[in-house]
Amino acid sequence: MERERGPGTGSLETYRSMRDFSRTPEPAGARAGTAPATARRFVVQRHRARRLHYDLRFEIDGVLVSWAVPRGPTLDPAVRRMAVHVEDHPLEYADFEGVIPAGEYGGGDVIVWDRGTWEPTKTQDPAAEVAGGELHAVLHGSKLRGHVVLVRRDGADDGSKEQWLLLHKRDEHAVPGWDAEDHPRSVLSGRTNDEVQADPDRLWRSDLPAAEASIDLHPEPVAPPTADELAALDDLGPAGTWDVFGRRLRLTNLDKVLFPARDREEPVTKRELVRYAALVAPVALPYLRGRALNMHRFPQGAAHKGFWHKQLPEHAPAWVGRWVNPEADSGETTTYLVVDEPAALVWAANFGALEWHAWTSRTADPHLPTYALIDIDPGTSTSWQDVLLLARLHRDAFEHLGVRAQPKLTGRRGIQIWVPIATGPTFDETRAWVQTLSRTVGKVVPDLVSWRWEVRERGGQARLDYTQNAINKTLVAPYSPRAAAGAPVSAPIAWDELDEPWLRPDAFTLRTVPDRIAQRGDLFATVLTADQALPRIR
Repeated sequence: MERERGPGTGSLETYRSMRDFSRTPEPAGARAGTAPATARRFVVQRHRARRLHYDLRFEIDGVLVSWAVPRGPTLDPAVRRMAVHVEDHPLEYADFEGVIPAGEYGGGDVIVWDRGTWEPTKTQDPAAEVAGGELHAVLHGSKLRGHVVLVRRDGADDGSKEQWLLLHKRDEHAVPGWDAEDHPRSVLSGRTNDEVQADPDRLWRSDLPAAEASIDLHPEPVAPPTADELAALDDLGPAGTWDVFGRRLRLTNLDKVLFPARDREEPVTKRELVRYAALVAPVALPYLRGRALNMHRFPQGAAHKGFWHKQLPEHAPAWVGRWVNPEADSGETTTYLVVDEPAALVWAANFGALEWHAWTSRTADPHLPTYALIDIDPGTSTSWQDVLLLARLHRDAFEHLGVRAQPKLTGRRGIQIWVPIATGPTFDETRAWVQTLSRTVGKVVPDLVSWRWEVRERGGQARLDYTQNAINKTLVAPYSPRAAAGAPVSAPIAWDELDEPWLRPDAFTLRTVPDRIAQRGDLFATVLTADQALPRIR
């Protein structure tokens, strides 16, 4: 049997055995290569796991040979740093910046603290140098420059991993007193670990080829459809192809009524739904991107019974984003739609998805929510004024706690409040926090609130439904239409609008939301900054 190779020998077996690539966004890596065709690369990543450390990695024989440096590298020639030789990493790791989920190996936030090229100075066989216990290198980085040496110490303090010493030689790049902690920002994104933890820009899709695996979570804002593109939609007959957002979409039954009329209004057709999806997609996209989407479909229109459609159909265009759920049991949904580009939302609307319900966790981390959710679910005896009172009480609670949150109408009779959180708490933890908060609020108005699960047992009272904090819950997304007369929309509102006499549960519709966005902007955007820790409630 072939013996498994250790660190510094071009093997990724150890690296892969320590990670679950269905949960971590780290790259799985292609097969280890050979000598580089261009200059060798090095990278240093500032990594906050159980303890802060810096990962120093050199490209050698097709992998990144790696050392963990607890106090970070330095330009000070008088300083000796301990460095622990760890498993080789894939070359693709040189661009990895993001958050490794809690509970996974190395869980924590990672930034590309420095990177550049390097040259061996003692021999042209650095792998042999590593095996011999001494590596001499000249670095050409943004922060680190000059001649460094890694020397293996005799023995291993922990009985397993090799302990090395890292030093910088006295050359023209040496700087006495230089400390890595004085230079905290990424050379890749310009951000700190705190900023990456709050809202990582880049994730790795380990199920994709290496060249396609680095996903930018915040690409440039998408421009809405042009006047000419909208005119082309208006000019189509009952069916045809529409070029929008760089895609050619086959549209059908455009004159079909999907939403019954409200008083003194005309019914809403499929053409209007498709047009709305295109207009709102650039604003709605940040709330849908990177998340599995549950589609509530009404092919015959909102006046008829709809059904949940979660499985992405085989006839979906190849360019439509998708996520294969690795935890799906037999008979469960295996492949979900992911709206990673605006044309995918238009496709879903044409597919009869009148409502869009995105998961509150990302596909890269399905068990860790990015929001805590308060769902004010009115009962049969709950008036709209009661709903507003409950929302205002939550507003007061958030102000007292110093927590940032944002309300939106459900488009039915209720109000939801979303609390953005930094990645970390589980659904169980967010559910427990929301339960404590809502029970505290409910004590103020006990006659309005029931904690019974069954609707018939609530006596017509409202429910503050903390149980919505769970994986794969069907929570309507911001700006989604609702399957009701007039095509009401689950529209974000400002906190002070809770006090406006004109506010109604179906105040905004598919026809009015685009103008509201043009006038007020995206009132929900505050939840996209996921940088909060949930405070303890006493």
